[in-house]
Amino acid sequence: MAVVTLKKIVKYYDETLAVRGIDLEIADKEFLVLVGPSGCGKTTTLRMIAGLEDISDGEILIGDTVVNDVPPKDRNIAMVFQNYALYPHMSVHQNMSFGLKLKRVERSEIDRRVQEAARILDIESLLDRKPKQLSGGQRQRVAMGRAIVRDPAVFLFDEPLSNLDAKLRVQMRTEIKKIHQKVRTTTVYVTHDQVEAMTLADRVVVMNHGVIEQVDTPQQLYHNPRTKFVAGFIGSPAMNMIPVSLLDSGSGLKLDLGDGVQLQVPAERTAQYRPHAGKARLLLGLRPEHLTDTASLSQAGGAAEGQTFSPIIDVSEPMGMETLVYFQLQGITVCGKASPDVEAPSGKPMQLTAKLQNMHLIDDESGLVL
Repeated sequence: MAVVTLKKIVKYYDETLAVRGIDLEIADKEFLVLVGPSGCGKTTTLRMIAGLEDISDGEILIGDTVVNDVPPKDRNIAMVFQNYALYPHMSVHQNMSFGLKLKRVERSEIDRRVQEAARILDIESLLDRKPKQLSGGQRQRVAMGRAIVRDPAVFLFDEPLSNLDAKLRVQMRTEIKKIHQKVRTTTVYVTHDQVEAMTLADRVVVMNHGVIEQVDTPQQLYHNPRTKFVAGFIGSPAMNMIPVSLLDSGSGLKLDLGDGVQLQVPAERTAQYRPHAGKARLLLGLRPEHLTDTASLSQAGGAAEGQTFSPIIDVSEPMGMETLVYFQLQGITVCGKASPDVEAPSGKPMQLTAKLQNMHLIDDESGLVL
């Protein structure tokens, strides 16, 4: 078990700056997920922790030891790759025990560790099979078992579920979380899938262009993003971002969304936002679930919680448990959510309620949530 610390980590590829001086501390036994779009530096960061990439500047510590110049095999880490990397001619037991044999661990200890890992992963009945006789999910378990038997200080996962179909990804997410709860080893997990990040992590690191935008719990990232990028990246469907003017009427604040739509800022947010009244390039950030059909809210006794307006619905998408509705404001497509029991015909107006208690006001120029 170990704390992993990154201090001012920089990585250049020739003249290209891939990681831009990041600082990060990963607590002992923590499950930390690095997430972001392609090219944001998350995999490069993981590979530097593993020792598979040289560090251009800064320090990486595992426990109290600086490991910048320590080879991967001596870092007491275990890595699970995207492509499993199993030996096709070996059985599951042989694949899981191979690394321990190279380290000349006693045979009885090898068998004990393999059996224990197989029990945790529920693959005890597969130990005599070859990889070609396994499903994708079973192969992923074997790859994880090979890491577990090493009893490392840190687990590193590099997009391990990207080769699996959608249903199996959901199943394996649950399995990985269960396994971490059992083995309680410090874990760093890289993915581009924000759903994986939100469901697996104790904390999530959102990266963009080689820098860390925000490090927080999944709930905090979702409800209290600090930047425009985090607000737009976390959540599906994505947060609506609508250009607005913030108007001060003296007694309160109004949001002018254009197209004749003005909404009153909740009284409890007035003091927070009044200094920004009249500023240009402001965005209203509002998630689709906070822009809902008034009819179903009225039935639930919640219509008074927000403010209503009636846009023309362009497209509705029935999703079973909810219906997504899309409309235009200032030429921008906005998404809301309606009850599946409410008719949302295209080309007709629909009364929606904006729950502005959950709004975010974003400075489009600086990219910061105000």
